[in-house]
Amino acid sequence: MINYINNIYHTILTMNVDELMHKLKITEEENKKLQDELIQTKEHLKKYTAPASRQVYYENNKEKEKQRAKEYKEKTNYSANLSTEKKKEYARQAYLNKKEKIKKLEEKNEKENI
Repeated sequence: MINYINNIYHTILTMNVDELMHKLKITEEENKKLQDELIQTKEHLKKYTAPASRQVYYENNKEKEKQRAKEYKEKTNYSANLSTEKKKEYARQAYLNKKEKIKKLEEKNEKENI
């Protein structure tokens, strides 16, 4: 840290005022450009991260959306015909597969460390 400060101090002493002013202008322009870009990005993301209008829509059309979801589930047979035993079986199989995958990754990491 001290070396960094010494380098800056040395740079300032060796540069003349015009060069410093030029660097300051360039830095301020870059800063302004980045601030503008940040503002544009935030405005763009508001469409996706500020769903206030969508929330009002769903509050006003709650029953319609529930009906649409129900029809979709019926149309695609989304867990409509599955018994609780089948659901438990699928969940257990997914758990075992995930556990096996984690075990393989750990073994691979151990081999790389050795």
